[in-house]
Amino acid sequence: MTDPLPHTLAKSYEPGEIEKAIYAQWEASGVFAPSGHGPGYCIVIPPPNVTGSLHMGHAFQDTIMDALTRYHRMRGDDTLWQPGTDHAGIATQMVVERQLEATGESRVALGRKRFLEAVWDWKARSGGRISEQLRRMGASVDWSRERFTLDEGLSRAVREVFVRLYDEGLIYRGQRLVNWDPQLETAVSDLEVTAEEEDGHLWHIRYPLPSGGHLVVATTRPETLLGDEAVAVHPDDPRYRQLVGQTVSLPLTAREIPIIADDYVDPAFGSGCVKITPAHDFNDYEVGQRHGLALTNILDKAAHIQLPGSPYHGLGREQARQRIVADLEAAGLLERVQPHKLKVPRGERSGAVIEPWLTDQWYVRTADLAQPALAAVEDGRIRFVPENWDKTYYEWMRNIKDWCISRQIWWGHRIPAWYDDAGRIYVARSEDEARARYGLGADVTLTQDPDVLDTWFSSALWPFSTLGWPDRTEALARFYPTRVLVTGFDIIFFWVARMIMMGLKFTGDVPFREVYVHGLVLDAKGQKMSKSRGNVIDPIDLIDGISLPDLIAKRTSGLMQPAKAEEIRRATEREYPDGIPPYGTDALRMTFASLATQGRNINFDRARIDGYRSFCNKLWNAARFVLLNTENADCGNEGDYVLDIGDRWIISRLQETERAVEEAFATYRFDLATQALYGFIWDEYCSWYLEWSKTVLADADAPAARGTRRTLVRVLETALRLLHPFMPFITETLWKRVAPLCGRGGATIMRAPYPRCDESRIDARATADMQALMGIISTVRTIRGEINIAPSARIPVILDGAQHLMELVRTHERTIMTLARISEITHLAADTVTPESAVGLAGTVRVLIPLAGLIDKAAELRRLAKEIEKIEREIGRARAKLGRPDFVERAPAAVVDEERRRLADFEERLHKLSEQETHMARLSG
Repeated sequence: MTDPLPHTLAKSYEPGEIEKAIYAQWEASGVFAPSGHGPGYCIVIPPPNVTGSLHMGHAFQDTIMDALTRYHRMRGDDTLWQPGTDHAGIATQMVVERQLEATGESRVALGRKRFLEAVWDWKARSGGRISEQLRRMGASVDWSRERFTLDEGLSRAVREVFVRLYDEGLIYRGQRLVNWDPQLETAVSDLEVTAEEEDGHLWHIRYPLPSGGHLVVATTRPETLLGDEAVAVHPDDPRYRQLVGQTVSLPLTAREIPIIADDYVDPAFGSGCVKITPAHDFNDYEVGQRHGLALTNILDKAAHIQLPGSPYHGLGREQARQRIVADLEAAGLLERVQPHKLKVPRGERSGAVIEPWLTDQWYVRTADLAQPALAAVEDGRIRFVPENWDKTYYEWMRNIKDWCISRQIWWGHRIPAWYDDAGRIYVARSEDEARARYGLGADVTLTQDPDVLDTWFSSALWPFSTLGWPDRTEALARFYPTRVLVTGFDIIFFWVARMIMMGLKFTGDVPFREVYVHGLVLDAKGQKMSKSRGNVIDPIDLIDGISLPDLIAKRTSGLMQPAKAEEIRRATEREYPDGIPPYGTDALRMTFASLATQGRNINFDRARIDGYRSFCNKLWNAARFVLLNTENADCGNEGDYVLDIGDRWIISRLQETERAVEEAFATYRFDLATQALYGFIWDEYCSWYLEWSKTVLADADAPAARGTRRTLVRVLETALRLLHPFMPFITETLWKRVAPLCGRGGATIMRAPYPRCDESRIDARATADMQALMGIISTVRTIRGEINIAPSARIPVILDGAQHLMELVRTHERTIMTLARISEITHLAADTVTPESAVGLAGTVRVLIPLAGLIDKAAELRRLAKEIEKIEREIGRARAKLGRPDFVERAPAAVVDEERRRLADFEERLHKLSEQETHMARLSG
């Protein structure tokens, strides 16, 4: 694999200079393809919509999947991360229809054949956007195996499954209520319906009783009364018990409808009487089935009243509502109207109010499929991580309903069913097969069903259709069942459960062994990211950076309300006054991994990615220091070398870090893996070991220096391999420079072995001794800071401790003095009177710093008093501001939160300054 990068390490870390070149090199060399000699390890990507772009949720879950893939690849497993995209039926059709509308054309005018040609043309031009963004995230998927749900191979699998299920009576055509989008004129799934609270009304309508008087029925949809088939009351409601079995007159019609009793009714809602409209409400449909009520469909596919002869025939829902309410009022049948908040179901794509609508659709009979799928989780063949999600799975599966799989659009898998002129159905894999299976001659005209399958139908086959099923391919034998599915909790039923049902049905085995369920990515305040809130962050903008004007333009584009756009502009200016700097992919990925606790939603705080960008810089500078001190030098690869206490300690800590990371990967605790790596690399290797090594390397020819150079390069090289699954680009770049220095070859870090703990190299004594020495150095540094001794000043130190610790200090005295900037170390003898000193404790060792000549205590107390007074004034201002109701209630929430944060910061600083003042006052006597 040819290295396109320069062989000298730049002075500063610039991710934009290395990432694209490295990825192009990886992809061209084919290193993402399965190649290990270990067991097959496969992850299938949840196929993103071909219309989509990478959002924070994608970037989060893709980071997790890539980390797992790279980890198992380096462990020698035969690893495949299977990529692909979903045809996204409704979403894609809408995109192309809007483009056609902009040019004055329409789908209907083009006709099905030409319209589908236009969609395929759009897909060829624009459908690869998310694949390119995956490349920017460093996704090591095997692009040579990329699949699309409308590929011929996957389409063949879809037809095969449909026909087999139909032949077994598990697919049927029937008339039931569905979620109907009257703007798109198609059925949609529950996942494509959003329900948010909106302002509405509750109309209280009088339904006349034949014997006189009336029942009052409260409804949020007076226009649907035309389809009422009953009025229901609770069977235990004493107000209406005697009326059950009688009838009422349906207002504005000539119909009488029965009064029925059903436990569904809430006696406390309204008057306790509920209108039952079985063809236009899902709950009413169930009531109607229990009581044998008729299904009167009063709407057409565009949600217009469809009642020939009625004065409301042909009216849209809203217009019909206005006319019906006016007519009720004129007839004295409207008792009252009250404001009412209600959740209104809207189509995710169109924004139209969704209508429960009675129509003929294709269904999967799911009860028989659900039982084996339940058993697979119950007996442990599939494990949810975290385990609590199995309860959600059980609840859904034990209450499963038949699955509506047909959609009234053109883009998608055409239903493999044909009709003759009499409406008889012939299901087959093709028209020719239909004629052969059913013995139809050429004189019989067949017309294919115009509907297409729900996108989730083809997605349910994804784990095995992408591997070549229904053929018994080598890939299917090697990689099925896949190892783990990484997904969000919101599609456990829509996708995960259906994959389990279909996998068991058609392969005889589960589709995956484990399901890792991750949370949602929220903003720093814990709010869901959305266009309306103006808090969406494009992960590519975090990688490449974006100016403030461009960020504002992105967040406000398409907003129709100027006031909302202005609010988002101001909020963006406060949050990103200088825009977003380029953080690079590695810093973003490490941020995601550090937040990946089991199953919890994550708040994406920009401060954290700032920290990991600094971590990248730290690692880069550490590598430059190591290379400066080891290239063209004896690194102990041959001949004798001596390991200093610092070497033995860092090698021991490396083993413990390797063990911690391995345990974290095994339990999907990516947050713990990154904590272990960050702590080891920054806090121990960089902050302590590199500084310790400088004193050893001062005598470059000593055996200890040879041992330290050996340790420097070998520990860094190992740390890079440990870190690689999370930060692939910077580790690849640095590893190529460092690996040759310790005798390790290879074209890419991706194929280098993943480190494993060597228990024999864990050195408890070296760790204990090093911790004692670091404790002394840290205590000296802390005291210096507390009493404000200039960093450049060298100071005397007195130590009081056990004999073996004092001997340890004498052995490493030169290093201790250098790192703590000490002029001399005195070991306190018994019965010695100590001078006036600042005192600290490092374990069991007392650390004393004589104050004579070091500090003017009175001047320091005066300085502290002034600083405390200044902070107290700021605290007073902040408390006064937060104490004003007009500020707390009227200012934007983000402004109030920022003021609270400032107050907390001031209070923390005051606490520390007060402690410092107390300490100095005590020293002053």
